[in-house]
Amino acid sequence: MNFLVVGGAGYIGSHMVKHLLRAGHELVVADNFSTGYRDALTGGKLVELDIADAQALDTLFAAHHFDAVFHFASFIQVGESVTEPAKYYQNNLAATLTLLQAMVRANIKHFIFSSTAAVYGNPEYVPIDEEHPKAAINPYGRSKWMVEQMLEDFDRAYGLKSVCLRYFNAAGADPEGQLGERHEPETHLLPLILQAASGRRESITVYGRDYDTPDGTCIRDYVHVADLAAAHALAVDYLLAGGASTAFNLGNGQGFSVQEVIDTARRVTGQDISVSDAPRRAGDPPRLVADPQRACTLLGWQPQFASLEQIVTHAWSWEKKHPWH
Repeated sequence: MNFLVVGGAGYIGSHMVKHLLRAGHELVVADNFSTGYRDALTGGKLVELDIADAQALDTLFAAHHFDAVFHFASFIQVGESVTEPAKYYQNNLAATLTLLQAMVRANIKHFIFSSTAAVYGNPEYVPIDEEHPKAAINPYGRSKWMVEQMLEDFDRAYGLKSVCLRYFNAAGADPEGQLGERHEPETHLLPLILQAASGRRESITVYGRDYDTPDGTCIRDYVHVADLAAAHALAVDYLLAGGASTAFNLGNGQGFSVQEVIDTARRVTGQDISVSDAPRRAGDPPRLVADPQRACTLLGWQPQFASLEQIVTHAWSWEKKHPWH
């Protein structure tokens, strides 16, 4: 198959590129490198563009036939989305609209969208299934939910079929150590913990120890980035086989607390990771855990790296190897 991977130089996008290349597909990777890294690309043809540039997209689609488009080119920092909502609506929503319009003009009918569990907001029940009310509490989550609604309309009007994949906490690194997580600034818990273990950071901050959980710290559902890539590949197979537009939660279906992640990282790294405590952050629910049964049933998805120890071990291998030491 011929695929376009937008945002393929980023964390999840780069793992997707490697997965698709290994499966024998032909790829074009489009990225503007606002947050991605050139050395994260393991192959495919690179086209440097911004998906907000309709003319560049038309030129690309005139030069290549694509069976489907994978979209990973979103901004993802929740805190920044609150202080700079215009940036998030411009890139995550308006630029995605430009991409979808260009796909319609080029008669490309299949779209895999990197969505988020943030569309649900504060959970009314746990585990969270796909029917849970959508009540995003920040511009990041709202921008993703708006795209999901836009995709429903594009299906009805133009026959553009899509799968929206709502990640919970993407974590880990390429099991072969070739790729990993690099955000600037880093806001995700596991890489922050491992930066403290490797000496790049003095300590890790735990925000709140008074939640209604067994150890008082927040519980989150961590899903290995390689398992996310596998789910995307199954999702495109599902669409190309005639599947209807839909959404899937991607998580392990089990939660780990902040303290459990720290304790696991201490065991895996052999380092005494320094921890400081701070008050709760506004908007942090005590528990976010996916019900991934729909993806397991309809896509045949089964996470291969479901244990927290595996996730931490792969991330630690990357932290030790690349590219900051």
